Amino acid sequence: MKKFILLAVLTAVFATTSTYAQKSSSYNTALGLGIEFGDGSTLVGPSIKHFFSANDAIQGDLLFGGNATWIGGSYNYHQPFKEAPELKWYIGLGPQVALYDGGSTWYLRPAAGLDYKIKSAPISLVFDWRPAIGLSDHVGTTAARFGLGFRYAFN
Repeated sequence: MKKFILLAVLTAVFATTSTYAQKSSSYNTALGLGIEFGDGSTLVGPSIKHFFSANDAIQGDLLFGGNATWIGGSYNYHQPFKEAPELKWYIGLGPQVALYDGGSTWYLRPAAGLDYKIKSAPISLVFDWRPAIGLSDHVGTTAARFGLGFRYAFN
């Protein structure tokens, strides 16, 4: 019963935010490939971004690499450039967990980047800087981490 109630609430929230999604945005939801690289392993997997207002979006990543599965989510605040409304800068923050044989490691992931929606095609391209701040005892901070995203954009 609890799972049904949770599913109903999440469905209602998604439906509400989908109808509230910005009119000035170039897309509402984008789904595609995420790549993270830099110091350490290269990670690859599915990535999704959903706008729930003109400037606010959530992003989710399920990445694989380095003998681990990485699950992350973040809130991102976006602003378009006046001269190029299809190009937006954003900043964000969210948790990430690495699951590996024998344990898990938690991170806090700030991000700063650019999101470009190709005007004549349903493609969104993303580049960001996303340092990894280790929250577990045995993990430090890695500043040189970057992300690329290639997503199909739904209106």
